[in-house]
Amino acid sequence: MAKEILLTQKGLEKLEAELEELKSVKRKEVSEKIKVALSFGDLSENSEYDEAKNEQAIVEARIADIEAMLKRVKVIDESELSNENIHIGSKVELRVTNPATGTSQIVNYKIVGSNEADPLEGSISDESAVGKALLNHKTGDVVEIEVPAGTMKYEVLAISK
Repeated sequence: MAKEILLTQKGLEKLEAELEELKSVKRKEVSEKIKVALSFGDLSENSEYDEAKNEQAIVEARIADIEAMLKRVKVIDESELSNENIHIGSKVELRVTNPATGTSQIVNYKIVGSNEADPLEGSISDESAVGKALLNHKTGDVVEIEVPAGTMKYEVLAISK
């Protein structure tokens, strides 16, 4: 059976909006590009046509991916989540210490399903090394996690919704 896709309500709305944009706007734009490219004649040497057809394939594949995901979505009811332990939907404040250098910094993350992850926005996947290691820990716990930069210590300072 296909794996369940965990999303917050915000993540679901973002995915639905992307699907709507692809179906109502992108499809028409690509279709128009194909029509214009066809008007240039000889398809054997028509790079505009090839490019438009490739773009069409990418758009259609993404539409199919999103539609398949939406069939397996489980929306996390964030109002039912506790602040006792870290789980998908938790916002966490962490002190990250690099034992090699002794330096530390405070970071804030939101643990989300893999389809919502956006590290630049502070959303990390429950399937990432850090996200997976933090799950089910409580405030005050110190977790050592192997990351590309080496083993780091993550102290859980706060958990919120």
